[in-house]
Amino acid sequence: MNGKFARIAGWVMSGLVIAFMLLDGALKLVPLDVVIKSTAELGFPPSVELIRGIGLIAILCAALYAFPPTAMLGAILLTAYMGGSVAAHVRIGNPLFTHILFGPYLAILTWGGLYLRDPRIRALVPWREGNPPTPTTPVDPR
Repeated sequence: MNGKFARIAGWVMSGLVIAFMLLDGALKLVPLDVVIKSTAELGFPPSVELIRGIGLIAILCAALYAFPPTAMLGAILLTAYMGGSVAAHVRIGNPLFTHILFGPYLAILTWGGLYLRDPRIRALVPWREGNPPTPTTPVDPR
């Protein structure tokens, strides 16, 4: 894949994740009735402070992901956030493809975007067959 095209595609994918997470976080900061009701339906206490805290975490994770030097940390934290989403939806028995797997869909988009926009990630996870990773230090066969 062309380097420039990969970076652009990666930033588009990352931009979708960032936009979604900023919107999600902002809606939690302004706890609308629908947000409070949805949080309670997921089994969390309908506490405005709790909801705002979750919103701040979402925004912080998105900001870390958007800033290239901290993008990997942001991706890890976003993946953890999505894991919590999966657990909450599984616990109350929501539908698989629309609710439970929405977090993994975003996590795949998160890491796919980072993979395409950051050559360091591509070096860690080579995609093409026949191009095995080369160890940085020799392996002792003993």
